[in-house]
Amino acid sequence: MKKLFTSESVTEGHPDKLCDYISDSILDSYLAKDKNARVACETVAGKGEIFVTGEITSLANVDIENVVRDTIKEIGYFGKDIDIDYKTCKININISKQSPDIAQGVDNSLEEREGEKIKSEGAGDQGIMFGFACDETKELMPMPISLAHKLAKRLTEVRKQKIIDYLGADGKVQITVEYDNDIPTRIDTIVVSTQHKPEIDLKIIKKDIKTEVVEKVIPKELLDESTKFFINPTGRFVIGGPLGDSGLTGRKIIVDTYGGYSRHGGGAFSGKDPTKVDRSAAYMARHIAKNIVANGYAKKCEIQFAYSIGVARPVSIYVNAYGTNTISEEEIVNKIEEKFDLTPRGIINYLDLQRPIYRKTTNYGHFGKEELPWEKVIKF
Repeated sequence: MKKLFTSESVTEGHPDKLCDYISDSILDSYLAKDKNARVACETVAGKGEIFVTGEITSLANVDIENVVRDTIKEIGYFGKDIDIDYKTCKININISKQSPDIAQGVDNSLEEREGEKIKSEGAGDQGIMFGFACDETKELMPMPISLAHKLAKRLTEVRKQKIIDYLGADGKVQITVEYDNDIPTRIDTIVVSTQHKPEIDLKIIKKDIKTEVVEKVIPKELLDESTKFFINPTGRFVIGGPLGDSGLTGRKIIVDTYGGYSRHGGGAFSGKDPTKVDRSAAYMARHIAKNIVANGYAKKCEIQFAYSIGVARPVSIYVNAYGTNTISEEEIVNKIEEKFDLTPRGIINYLDLQRPIYRKTTNYGHFGKEELPWEKVIKF
């Protein structure tokens, strides 16, 4: 049985990703000075203006405005007439401290307050988190999102390295993979939309993108005469970034995770310190799912954790191996419970999360990057 599945990715200059990157840059700036900083930072961008809000409790002092301007500069926009200017954009900052009602649940878990032996931080909120892995790619990610990220990353590389010197920072890509009996066999459709200087002819853009981006990333054996290419299909993409569309932290959660191939939990990642299980437990769920596949217990695996605010242990653990498992799903759950401390503090310590590593996660997916601690393969 043949079927198609599509995933998308965006470049670091996409307005939503600009906001994610600012939020994670602020987070890293605090963690570099204070590993115990509590950060929940949100960013909004639009038409020459950046608004930063949220709750930050820390002993460190960080020049947030300077972090914002440096981040915009690093991305490399054209300027205020067609996206945003890091030197002249207006920056509004409205930061408060973490609510003491939330803090008391995080600092001391319900189990500890009720006299159990467990001594751990509680979850900072209720919520559900998913992790996923499959054997379609070497990084154990679904092929559509894996290729989409590589394509978007290459789009940024050719811009910053001036291989294609007329590209702007904003861009989106989309990959449609054809499956035959659940095995990826070919690329059906590739969509690339990239910001560019106004004087460049569309024919040149199409030729350069196909030659320097698509053909450098997509394996030849996945392309055939029936593969469809849509490059800047509207015909023009000059105005981009926050001038073309507003941006918001946490609005690209499917790009951040599995491209829609697996489910996503209730919360976004960027701008949140690791005491927020929206982020840390999702990373742990990916780590465990990846190692279930890497250790041969299943070819495809989805895990769900659920937490209650102020409670250290997850209230539920769910495993779905889609019938590909070599041991029972109940046995897999037992292995998880025996091997891993799934309290917020246990996850933080196991993955060493109180470090300024989060800017590395913002763009081109939070999963599938070997340098990140939750991607490590272990004996399990």
